[in-house]
Amino acid sequence: MPRTSKNLPKHELIGLKVEVEEHSDEGLEGLSGVVVDETQSFLVIGEEERMVEKKEGIFIFNLDDSRVRVDGVLIARGLRNGLRCVCRVSGSSI
Repeated sequence: MPRTSKNLPKHELIGLKVEVEEHSDEGLEGLSGVVVDETQSFLVIGEEERMVEKKEGIFIFNLDDSRVRVDGVLIARGLRNGLRCVCRVSGSSI
């Protein structure tokens, strides 16, 4: 499935060009580069391998010929989000 602005938060982000538009750590704002690694909570950006916490920022990703602005909360994949997905699939509730 190709990456689009609608499904980007569900895809792996490694290899995409990204810019940190806003972040709780103002020193990271304006940082740009290619996502070289990704964890549940962090993006690793550029050759310097700067670790940027996802949930604390707003990111702009380049997709083919468009730019997509994404709230980092939507791409953070913590345990809580995983549990919600499991509950929906299984049909059970907590």
